[in-house]
Amino acid sequence: MTLFAGTEPESDGAATERPKTALSSGKALQDRIYWLLGTSFGLSYLPVAPGTWGALPGVLLFLLIVEGTPPDWHLWLIGLATVLVSWFTVAAGPWAERYWQTKDPRKYVPDEVAGFLVTVLLFRAPDPWLTCIWAFVVTRFFDILKPPPARRLETIPGGWGILLDDVLTSLYAALTLNILAVSFPQFFGGLPFLVTAW
Repeated sequence: MTLFAGTEPESDGAATERPKTALSSGKALQDRIYWLLGTSFGLSYLPVAPGTWGALPGVLLFLLIVEGTPPDWHLWLIGLATVLVSWFTVAAGPWAERYWQTKDPRKYVPDEVAGFLVTVLLFRAPDPWLTCIWAFVVTRFFDILKPPPARRLETIPGGWGILLDDVLTSLYAALTLNILAVSFPQFFGGLPFLVTAW
């Protein structure tokens, strides 16, 4: 697989990418950037569960924010990151569907990053590492389960259909985690921030 050369559109199940024969340098650069960001720097090409691998940059981004900035900034920076990743997901969604020649391609995973960020925007335990573990596992659970009406949202055309089902399942995840953390704070290192903030 050629990561940084210009590539032709491929089917979602294709194992290889073929070099383009005639492609403008501007278009090739856009494809490379979209491919890198859209596949979480190639993580979605790892075998089994591309969405799970692809969500990992969201965990890293969250940890960089909470470990590297003052607590008063956390909500705003996580919110900003959520907006930016969501914007990219929608904006590059039509490109991804052309490139992989299918609707909501499995290898296009910024929606998984956005989903994780939505969860930690609304749920945070006192310990950021516990937050990551709980949020990652529960977000992935609901994303795979897709309770109603998540699957209906997938039918929305373009990038919005790629994004919105993940946003909804992350709302389910955040609600579930807040209820669990209030009910069993000993497993979360304390009460979640939504409770303590009030």
